[in-house]
Amino acid sequence: MIRKATIEDVKSIHALLKYYGDREELLSRPLSKLYDHIRDFSVYTSPDDDKTIIGCCALQFCWEDLAEIRSLAIIKEAKGKSIGRQLVEKIFEEAKQFKIKSLFTLTYKPVFFEKFGFIKIDKADLPIKIWSDCIQCVKFPDCDETAMIKYLD
Repeated sequence: MIRKATIEDVKSIHALLKYYGDREELLSRPLSKLYDHIRDFSVYTSPDDDKTIIGCCALQFCWEDLAEIRSLAIIKEAKGKSIGRQLVEKIFEEAKQFKIKSLFTLTYKPVFFEKFGFIKIDKADLPIKIWSDCIQCVKFPDCDETAMIKYLD
């Protein structure tokens, strides 16, 4: 089941992102930032227990017609079960409800996003507004993520 995240989910989301962040497979987020942005997150929960987080993904609005897919993570035991695909499709639906025309992501897994029609772009093509997060990143200015964009119908 996919639902919008709640405050009660923050610590589970944080632990999931930290797991992959420690392996340098995504950028983890500080706990305080997750509380600030919890409304951006959707979570995939266990069919047996709505409190058990299996995966998460966030849609962060950047501009009137641009948003970012970020913090996509699935517990390792559930990989390969299409949960990531389902979360991304849910984010697409949400973006369309808000009339977002373009979605971008910064990722270490470009092959996954290419399956959804994302194309690689130069980070410099992204609006300056997104760089406010980048400046606070531990990897700034040596970002090693791939920038990708998808234009929605």
